[in-house]
Amino acid sequence: MRRLLAAAALSACAVVSGGCSSSAQGAPGAVRVVAATDVWSDVVSQIAGGLAGSKVVISSFINSATADPHSYEASVRDQLAISKADLVIENGGGYDGFMNTLRDAAGGSAEVINAVTVSGKRSVDGSLNEHVWYDVPTVARIANRVTEFLVSRDRADAATYRANDRAFARRLAALEERERQLRADYGGDGVAVTEVVPLYLLQACGLDNRTPTDFSEAVEDGTDVSPRVLQDTLGLFSGHRVRALVYNAQTTGPQTDRIMSAARSAGVPIVPVTETLPAGKTYYSWMDAQLDALATALGKR
Repeated sequence: MRRLLAAAALSACAVVSGGCSSSAQGAPGAVRVVAATDVWSDVVSQIAGGLAGSKVVISSFINSATADPHSYEASVRDQLAISKADLVIENGGGYDGFMNTLRDAAGGSAEVINAVTVSGKRSVDGSLNEHVWYDVPTVARIANRVTEFLVSRDRADAATYRANDRAFARRLAALEERERQLRADYGGDGVAVTEVVPLYLLQACGLDNRTPTDFSEAVEDGTDVSPRVLQDTLGLFSGHRVRALVYNAQTTGPQTDRIMSAARSAGVPIVPVTETLPAGKTYYSWMDAQLDALATALGKR
């Protein structure tokens, strides 16, 4: 089974500008937002801006590389947070199934934003890539939905929320411009991945994922890769058919290690990506840094 790398974890912590605090209570009547992961809670914090922690209390369950949403075990504390929420943001697509269980048990009348539903993404050949936070237009739509909800609950600060949404949209547009530039420079070039986690970003950059589907699915599901599929994947590096290997830095295992070793031996640059926010990063700075790393890797060959 896939093993997540060690890091400190906090559950159901209030989030302000990408950080975590367990003490924020908010003013009387504050809007309470609960997100499945810190990716979506940071989007909320960008819209709330300086009102986060007072007018808008933001919390999330998955805030660390040690907490795997696919196997996260929710607590009574989590259920209580859901029961008191005004807005719940879940990723959907099977990524955080525990959120459905929590909502069913907690009751409450919170509005729910399902990121996969908002994205409009559909299954391809029976498989859905649920990692929609790597699709920048989806993040923009989520931000807009959050803005409209906060405005509906706190009309006195509507101008602040809308201004923050516009500022965030400009940052997202800058990310899309970077993707277009990479498409212009490297469109059609091949890359390999250990998992499909960053695939929406790679596709936006015009890059061709040449990894056998059976390999990346097996790694993500924690199942064995057949010898034939493994050899086909290793051949991407020995045959110099890819410009970079993009791997999920939050998971490790013998198959992933084997692929990374092959990439190093062939001189293929390796680009780490993650599923959750690195410490001290916002959504924008996180994605910007990952695009930096990708651009550097692609420019090496």
